[in-house]
Amino acid sequence: MLKLACLFPGQGSQTVGMGAALCAKYPEARDAFTEASDALGFDLAELCNQGPESELTKTINAQPAILTVSISAWRVWSSRAPVAPVAMAGHSLGEHSALVAAGVLSLAQAARAVRLRGQFMQEAVAPGKGAMTAVLGLSADRVAEVCQRAAQGEVLSAANLNEPNQTVIAGTTGAVFRAEPLLLAAGAK
Repeated sequence: MLKLACLFPGQGSQTVGMGAALCAKYPEARDAFTEASDALGFDLAELCNQGPESELTKTINAQPAILTVSISAWRVWSSRAPVAPVAMAGHSLGEHSALVAAGVLSLAQAARAVRLRGQFMQEAVAPGKGAMTAVLGLSADRVAEVCQRAAQGEVLSAANLNEPNQTVIAGTTGAVFRAEPLLLAAGAK
């Protein structure tokens, strides 16, 4: 018996134009954008399709945009799929998409929640005061060692252990910038 699981993406997967092809072809996708836009009070399809990228990549906008594109794709796929998934999950923000796809939350509820989540995340660190970077090709232990050296009394640590050889670091902008050449010298990508 075929068993299927769905995994939804997190922040960082956004790009201007996302969802446009789905909306052009499938009413389910257009309906998802209308539902989310109504809940948020602005035209999310316009932001996704036309940007500008500087606005789309803001956490407050990226999170509801990715959620809506994910649910658009889910609705198109699930209306045509021969088999239902046995499990759903998501990476970070994608957990909200999984909850909507599983019927736990409505798209409107989740869109409002992730917009607030994005707002709170943006407000947590003033613009220019913090930074993040993905580190590929080093173990989490090695990344932690480099972070400790680069911190120099500032905040810097592993923020996300995506897989054994991919760690996202976060901290003050200066500390992250100091860490980057040290990480590259240690063999990171």
